[in-house]
Amino acid sequence: MVTYNIENVRFPNIKRRETTAWIRRVAATYGKKVGEVGYLFCDDEHILEVNRQYLGHDYYTDIITFDYDEGDVLNGDLVISLDTVRSNAELFHKEYDEELHRVIIHGILHLCGINDKGPGEREMMEAAENKALAMR
Repeated sequence: MVTYNIENVRFPNIKRRETTAWIRRVAATYGKKVGEVGYLFCDDEHILEVNRQYLGHDYYTDIITFDYDEGDVLNGDLVISLDTVRSNAELFHKEYDEELHRVIIHGILHLCGINDKGPGEREMMEAAENKALAMR
């Protein structure tokens, strides 16, 4: 089950059923099933608090993924700052809706085992994001 919640923001303009079906399709391409995945859409201040408290990082980010996977079943909590998504959309000259969906699926790709911190991994993540966005 995929759940969507908010903290300090208005709910984003996404279609929950369609988004959930898309998430399941993307996960299936990696041989994964969706278990319990929770999205929390929030503001910059909340994600900064989460980043400090759980990761010891003192900076803003667009998404934090907490991975609780069990085998081929995706389980996790994904915290998304809508403020940073909006800033990044402007920075990268993208539509807000596209950037939001890119971040939504970015967390799922992390749960599927794709990383983006090591050498060459960022490019692999971007390719996976683009492939997933084409499946929308």
